[in-house]
This record gives sequence, structure tokens and C-alpha cells, in this order.
Amino acid sequence: MQHIRNFCIIAHIDHGKSTLADRLLEYTHTIKVTEGQMLDDMDLERERGITIKSHAIQMEYVRDDGRYTLNLIDTPGHVDFSYEVSRSIAACEGALLVVDATQGVQAQTISNLYMAIDNDLEIIPVVNKCDMPNAMPEEVMDEIVDLLGCKREEIICASGKTGMGVQEILDAVVDRIPSPQGDEQAPLQALIFDSVFNSFRGIIAYFKIINGCIHSGDNVQFINTGREYKADEIGVLKMDMVPKQVLHCGDVGYIVSGIKTATEVKVGDTITTVANPCHEAIAGFEEVKPMVFAGVYPIETEDFENLRASLEKLQLNDASLTFQPESSVALGFGFRCGFLGLLHMEIVQERLDREFNMDVITTVPNVSYLVYDKQGEVKEVHNPSGMPEATLIDHIEEPYIRSTVITNTAYIGPIMTLCLGKRGELIKQEYISGNRVEIQYDMPLGEIVIDFYDKLKSISKGYASFDYHQNGFRPSKLVKMDILLNGEPVDALSTLTHVDNAEGFGRRMCEKLKELLPRQQFDIAIQAAIGAKIIARETVKQVRKDVLAKCYGGDVSRKRKLLEKQKKGKKRMKQIGNVQVPQKAFLAVLKLD
Repeated sequence: MQHIRNFCIIAHIDHGKSTLADRLLEYTHTIKVTEGQMLDDMDLERERGITIKSHAIQMEYVRDDGRYTLNLIDTPGHVDFSYEVSRSIAACEGALLVVDATQGVQAQTISNLYMAIDNDLEIIPVVNKCDMPNAMPEEVMDEIVDLLGCKREEIICASGKTGMGVQEILDAVVDRIPSPQGDEQAPLQALIFDSVFNSFRGIIAYFKIINGCIHSGDNVQFINTGREYKADEIGVLKMDMVPKQVLHCGDVGYIVSGIKTATEVKVGDTITTVANPCHEAIAGFEEVKPMVFAGVYPIETEDFENLRASLEKLQLNDASLTFQPESSVALGFGFRCGFLGLLHMEIVQERLDREFNMDVITTVPNVSYLVYDKQGEVKEVHNPSGMPEATLIDHIEEPYIRSTVITNTAYIGPIMTLCLGKRGELIKQEYISGNRVEIQYDMPLGEIVIDFYDKLKSISKGYASFDYHQNGFRPSKLVKMDILLNGEPVDALSTLTHVDNAEGFGRRMCEKLKELLPRQQFDIAIQAAIGAKIIARETVKQVRKDVLAKCYGGDVSRKRKLLEKQKKGKKRMKQIGNVQVPQKAFLAVLKLD
């Protein structure tokens, strides 16, 4: 146990976590690196160049004083996957804080660092990309010293590309990070920090042993669910799974026990043995709070059960996804899913398509509101259709966030304009170093859900980093806006919006839908309405057949007769015709300028 070290890598997006992990694995001869980002094994991760899932891997490091077992967990950097980071941190005793030498300390660096400090992790600061021509290692070191209060000589200069500083990092991991503390003789206590679904072997749970040890073939119990299983296979995670007969205290490994049902494994659960059970469960992770809600519906109604099974399997692998069944008039039966942000929603949609072959329609995302009625009752509303009558509502409270933007001083003006346009309140503004500034705003979560992040990146030319955490609820003047097509409301396009923005938003939505809806043989009236009041309207003109083509010469009444006949037909068509809303329309609402 003295020779075990568990650590993770935390950093902002694109600061080179996965590349540095590759170099560490290469140096310890764990794997041969044949292409970049070996740990990112999902197609999506490779295409986008981002880490979505935390990846655990074990490596052996030999030096003069013995052989050390290092368990490394590579974590995502994007704010939407911060739950992955919190889980990884719970399975470690130390963390490498990687900072890009060309960009310096960014918002996500700070928030992940605070998360690690809360869990009492030993922090090893690393300045990455020191080989770049535009690197500023000295300035970045000053920032890290200010942030951590560490000594300058404790900071390691490295490069994930050339392999510089890799040995110093490994030595620092061995020397500075404490070995796991625990009692080998005590009853087994192991914390599940992740799980995956394998179509051949059922559900595989990843765990870290806090106390005791586990043998292959032991009867084990999952405390929170109370279920008992046989440990058919246990082992450690190298590039592939390596089976072992016994795992000791402090080890990170996996267990295969033939579990078929996805709901039986909970991330944060404790594993113990049936023969010698422990008294209490380990305090797991805090419950995940979804930020954004959207309806996910199958295109074919008979795929509803398949979609449920797919979401359950996906939930195993992504514990931050929550869902519950709901129905809609326009789209039939589906699920109300909770996501941590828009990127997370996009990734889930992509994974449903790729891994489970599920074609789905996603409705306009919104956040959850607290609705107080006149009797003093409180109701949480995720969906505009669940809103009570306007006459019964006393007031509505919406969720607020505390956002941190770190940027170059040149972009302060446009960023402030953007935040104020989103109903933000400036909390503080402080200069970090040289020409970099940190701005904190309180903003409604509903305002940043849709397109805030894209706009922030474009006005700051990519130099602004953004991070947020929830900051309670506040009363707000919100109204429900419906979109009507030929007088019929489309409930999937209903949104809750602030009174001041309603008119402009309604007008832009109608214009957008006018471009996207295919023309029919009758006029389509697109209207935005608040209650009974119409606030915007556009018309998609009908496609007309030239009925006069075959009528040549003769009296004008012949032409009139043909036109009257066409008019009647159009009228009848309008009564029975229904308008299909394409998936593009739902997505376009997110991209409104």
C-alpha cells in the first residue's frame, strides 16, 4: 500500500491533459502511443478533440527505491462535464494541476482547483506547453504562485508534445502525493466512481478500495441498493482490463458480476462482502443538479421502450444524465431529460444516435422554475406545458448562477455589454496579472442556456474563459410564450421567457420558422402568443397550381369558375391539413441571433 499513488489531472479545456497523460503512459512503458490521445476511446472524443469521460488507467513506475503503482485518472475540462471531475477527485489523493504556458490560469482551472482543495488533495502544479514559441512560463508561474501560495521551485515545467519534464512529474507524484490510508484487515469498503455497459458481460463497475480487500469469487453486496452478487471477475485497469485474484486496500479496479439491469448500479455506492459486511456506507458524491431540461422523443412512437433502455444504459456511463417520462400532444411519448449544459445535451444526442442507433427529436431546452401559487404552495416546473393558469400564480422564481469570466482587458467592454443584455449584475471585477481581468456576474441561468457561450467566444476571439455554479433562486417576471401554426399551439416550441424579451424573441422565432417550414398547398400562419394576445405573425405562402393553364380564350366567367373551385379546395385543405415541424426548426431556435 505504501507503493500505491492515486492521482488525477485537472485543467481548463485544451490545456493538454490527455496529451500529457499519453506521455506519462509512454514513459512508464504502459502503452505504445501510436496516435494522439490514447485514453480518449470514444469516436466523439477523437472527432472533437475533447475528453467527455474520465479515464482510469494503471501504470508501473520503477526507480531506485522500488516499484510504484500509479493509478491515473484523466478528466474532462469543459464546465458541462464537471461532475465527471468531482467523481474522479473522490477516488484520488492528489492532483496534477496543468496550466497552459501560452494561456495562463483560466476559469475552469480555478473551479477544478477549488474542488480538489475541498477534498484535501495534494496539488502538484505543472506548466504545460513550455516548448511553444509564444509560451510565457515566468508569467504563468507568477499566476500559479498567487493562486496556490506555493513556492516557485515546486512548479514543474513540462511539455506533453516533446516529453519534457515527464520524469520530474512522476517523481513529484511519488514524493509528494500521500499513499492511500486504510485498514487492510477491516471489512471491505469500496467506492464505485464509474460504471460502463458491456453487451457481452453486463455492467462493469469501477471502484476504489478504501478499507479491506476483495478476492475473486467473493459474494459482495451493494449497500445502497441492498443487492447481492458474486464477484465473477475482478482486476485492474490498464489499457485493457487485466484480471487479478485479489485486490488490496488502496487499489483502483473493476468488478464484473453479471448485473443486467442498469438501475441496480449507482455511482457513489459502496461495495462490501456478505460474509464480513462494513457498518456504514462511504459518503459518496453530492447529488447531481441538472441545469438544462429538454424533451427527447423518438421519431417513431413504437421506439419508446428502446429509447428508455438506451437512456438507462447511457446513464450508467454518464451519471449526470437524469430523465423521466412525459408526453406531448405534437410529439407523442418521450422523456424529459436533465443535462448539465448545452454541450452535454448535444453529446448525449450524438451518443444515442451512434451507440444505440436511436433517432430522436429534442425540444427547445429550458431550465426549471419554482412557481408559487396564491395558496402558498410551491411547484417545480421544468416544462412550459406544466405551468398553472396565469390567474393562480402568485410569483415565479428562476435559478441564478454566479459566473466567472476571465479575459483579456481589450474585450471588457463587449463582454460587459453581453452580460448586461442577458440581465446580468456585476458583482466584482479584479485584475489578475498584467492585462488579464476576472469579472464576476450574477445571471439568470435561462439566459445563458441558449447561445451565451458561443457569443462570448466570438466577441472575445476565443480568449475568454467561462465558468459558473448555481446561486439560488430569485423572483422574476416570466411569461409563457406559445407558437401557433394555423391557430394550433405546438407545445414543443413553447418557452418561458422574461417579459422584456418576449416580444423580440417571439418575432425572431416566427421569422426563423418562416424560413424553415416547407411550403404547403395552403397558407400557414405562424404566430407567437402570450395567453390570448398575439405578439408576432408571419405567413408561409401557399404553393399554387396554375389552374388557368388549360383555359385559353373564351369568356372570363370560365376562368373565374376555375379559380373559385381552387379557392374552395384550398379552404377545405386548410381545415384538414396539418403542419409537420422539422427537427431543424427546434435546433434553429437555439441559434437565434
